[in-house]
Amino acid sequence: MPHQTPLIAMIVIGLVLAFIFGAIAQRLRISPLVGYLLAGVVAGPSTPGFVGDASLAHELAEIGVILLMFGVGLHFSLKDLLSVKGIAIPGAVVQIAVATLMGMGLAFALGWPWAQGFVLGLALSTASTVVLLRAMQERRLLDTERGHIAVGWLIVEDLAMVVALVLLPALAETMGGNGAAGGTQSGLDLLKVLGITVGKVAAFIALMLIVGRRVIPWILHYIAHTGSRELFRLAVLALALGTAYAAATLFGVSFALGAFFAGMILAESELSKQAANETLPLRDAFAVLFFVSVGMLFDPKIVIEQPLPLLATVAIIMFGKSLAAYVIVRLFGHPTSTALTISASLAQIGEFSFILAGLGVALGLLPTEGRDLILAGAIISIMLNPLAFALLERLAPHRPQAAGAPDAAPAESIPVTNLTDHAILIGYGRVGSLVGAGLGAAHWPFLVIEEIPELAEAARRDGGDIIMGNASNPEVLKAANPGQARVLFVAIPQAFEAGQIVAQARAANPNLKIIARAHSDAEVEHLTKHGASLTIMGEREIAEGMLEEALPWRTSDASAEPAITVVM
Repeated sequence: MPHQTPLIAMIVIGLVLAFIFGAIAQRLRISPLVGYLLAGVVAGPSTPGFVGDASLAHELAEIGVILLMFGVGLHFSLKDLLSVKGIAIPGAVVQIAVATLMGMGLAFALGWPWAQGFVLGLALSTASTVVLLRAMQERRLLDTERGHIAVGWLIVEDLAMVVALVLLPALAETMGGNGAAGGTQSGLDLLKVLGITVGKVAAFIALMLIVGRRVIPWILHYIAHTGSRELFRLAVLALALGTAYAAATLFGVSFALGAFFAGMILAESELSKQAANETLPLRDAFAVLFFVSVGMLFDPKIVIEQPLPLLATVAIIMFGKSLAAYVIVRLFGHPTSTALTISASLAQIGEFSFILAGLGVALGLLPTEGRDLILAGAIISIMLNPLAFALLERLAPHRPQAAGAPDAAPAESIPVTNLTDHAILIGYGRVGSLVGAGLGAAHWPFLVIEEIPELAEAARRDGGDIIMGNASNPEVLKAANPGQARVLFVAIPQAFEAGQIVAQARAANPNLKIIARAHSDAEVEHLTKHGASLTIMGEREIAEGMLEEALPWRTSDASAEPAITVVM
């Protein structure tokens, strides 16, 4: 058999190039996403050397989108979706309309017919699923109100694009295309097509809510009781991919939307967290291939040949529709921080834009020049999107405040707390809340650094001072006054981020007692190397407790060091 196939070559070269350029980007302190896109440009047909199979790359990327949306659904309940419908539905519809009108204006300036401008504007109006979710995950915003609004907004955009993809072929000849629909369509015919499309989407959603809500959790519970982790992982992947494929094949719904609803239904099960953990490695790998596939479509010549139209396209994507989203969110009474987050999240385009562009060219509703502008605009906007979030952080920096407090004026720096001889607690999840309750019961003053408003509010109720932010940010940690603190508890599960926090705190106070949590021997070694005084691994603590219960004589030797800790 051959030792090289296009599929294997695409996966290997794509991942290797993505790793190289992603590492370089990280070294230069820019988003690794930029490196993944550049890897795609290198592997694309517009640059010398290896040329990957773009169609295969796109299909691999689609798997990444499915798994990513499934993971989002696992953290996004139906209650969350309904809670933001008041802003997500009208906001997304108005923003799509505004962006479409701006695209039609650009097309008019270029001398294109109105129909071509309509398709161009529609393609520029929808954001990339992968980019938005990656940005939200990196900043821990998915579980916040802002994250819920952004994801709900995205779902409405996806639904609108599904309808557009069905209607465009039917409208092709009427709009001056090549008549791929096969004849002139009457108003009644168009209404019929629209009704069928809406009916299919409604039928899929109803099926998921009525049948899927019972069947999907039952399947996973049954597999979980077999005790096979391998079979459980396979069941999760089969449900995610199978539901997405069925949604697209039987109901005409996008892969991403089908996977999202499958995850959202499963979120009601206590196995949802384990399902999310099992799919995480594949989600990351295939999401990387998505960015590589986008980079492969980019032809650098367009920057030289059509600089002004390209500049206008990028302006619509990054400023036009973002400004529209900002105004809409503010008009609905949401704070400035929420409006800025939504604006930054939508300041890019992605997978649906590529599909619309390809369909538009095939139907004669978009010139190839328009497709090139859309692809180039996508590349540039995805590369610049991290800068949009950097600007957001400058406009609305982290600052100490009670959870749920209204936005205050942006501060230049975070004031340092007046607490001394206090405890600093990083994270207020399951472990952190138990530590905080104990500190409160002991009347020991403590300060909590937390990003999620709901958890910060819980810490405030337990008597802790609050700093909203990411503790790995030196300014945020400095505001907790580690130099005058007595002990630091690092209760977050992310070992690499915890290592950064530990190293910064140790540098600020060499005598500070630092207690951290870990999930493996490698994490224990990592945290100890960065300066942790004591690292506790939960699995060993549980095992030790079991043995002490069964063999009480083990506790008689009080001088013995417990096996669950590593002490410097």
